[in-house]
Amino acid sequence: MPKGPAEYTVVLKSTWTSKTHPFQYPKGAHFSGLIGASHNASYSIFALGRRPTPGLERLSEEGKHSPLDDEINAAIAAGRAGMMFETGQLKNFKDSLVTTVRVDPAHPLVSLVAMIAPSPDWFTGAADVNLVENGGWARSRTLRLIAYDAGGDNGTTYLAPDKDANPKRPTSRAMTRHFVIKGVVVPVATLKLIRR
Repeated sequence: MPKGPAEYTVVLKSTWTSKTHPFQYPKGAHFSGLIGASHNASYSIFALGRRPTPGLERLSEEGKHSPLDDEINAAIAAGRAGMMFETGQLKNFKDSLVTTVRVDPAHPLVSLVAMIAPSPDWFTGAADVNLVENGGWARSRTLRLIAYDAGGDNGTTYLAPDKDANPKRPTSRAMTRHFVIKGVVVPVATLKLIRR
């Protein structure tokens, strides 16, 4: 395990365009602000096959950081998360969302989420990115991020009216024609974590 903490620059760049994802590509397409945390294996913001927390559901349906920020702060207070980070929205896809996260030996993992907007409850993000490499901190990580369906809403198009799922469904990969082209899941963003 690394001895001390490390800081990483977090850069999220959209690859979700009308060319890459032509089916019903919406007007005003954007990502909500990013929210995430450094944490250990006993905490996760989202997990495939698990129903969404109230915080993940609201983030994925409305793009709001509350109450997900409260859930993360509770995990920090319990020692399961190290720090929270967040950004504003990404409306111009020529830009990127950029922030910083601090990891330490007790919280070597990073997870983050952003709403794909407009949408019923679709989001992108990364879960449990481990920044430990060969006993030290990795210099960088690059991931291609796909779209997920949080499981809180039954809508199947970008502009579907609000249809609350009751009971909530487990979070899954978004496998609609919006994100799967000729049988291939097309990523919506690139995430880079670069050690400072």
